[in-house]
Amino acid sequence: MRLRQVALAAHALEPALARLQQVLATGEPFRDPGVAEFGLQNGVIPIGDGFLEVVSPVKPGTSAGRWLERCGGDAGYMAIFQTDDLAAARERMQRLGVRVVWQVTLEDAATLHLHPRDVGGAIVSIDAMQPPESWRWAGPGWHERSRAEVVTGLVGAVIETPDPEKLALRWGEVLGVRPDPDAAGGFTLALERGTRVRVVPAPPGHEAALVAVEVAVRDRARFAAQAAAAGALEADGAARIAGTRIVPV
Repeated sequence: MRLRQVALAAHALEPALARLQQVLATGEPFRDPGVAEFGLQNGVIPIGDGFLEVVSPVKPGTSAGRWLERCGGDAGYMAIFQTDDLAAARERMQRLGVRVVWQVTLEDAATLHLHPRDVGGAIVSIDAMQPPESWRWAGPGWHERSRAEVVTGLVGAVIETPDPEKLALRWGEVLGVRPDPDAAGGFTLALERGTRVRVVPAPPGHEAALVAVEVAVRDRARFAAQAAAAGALEADGAARIAGTRIVPV
């Protein structure tokens, strides 16, 4: 099980994509016509062989639109994990009582979208690719559009919640990994290829939410300079884009 892609939801697609491209020094995003089925438009940006996506609703009544309303603005939306055994993942969801809200099997990809109320914090998708190193959702030629001058890969997703232990245990059940506690009251779910999910304490009154994406950075000074130029730099060196912290590690 590996974290392969994280999606952010934004009211305005193009400014969010442009800011990501500016801060991360990435190539052009892929616009997936398939997301129109969900009433969305999107852009998928490769970073190494991981991906950041921005989705934006183009009609009323979409799940992303409801997510934006619930969050009160742009926010982290979905974490997409890759497995080499989707059948085992499907059986595990049945055993755990986790509802599958959408699924598809294609010649080179298959996916299970899980009900967010059955997991918590974000929509979770578990996907399988053939061959495993491919990634259909990034479109043809994504290798050529991947850039590594500043950011070299996707490392982690950070979920904030008032009850880290409860949520970490649930995510651990869903992903089939054991959460490890840390000294700050949170938990880490270590996954393949050096990726992870971190579950951290939320301030009182906050709901569980996907609040940050961790990216591997080759040039931290350039990351900070580009985040500052985009008006996205935060005091600790992270960048805030589409309501989500992009944290260099």
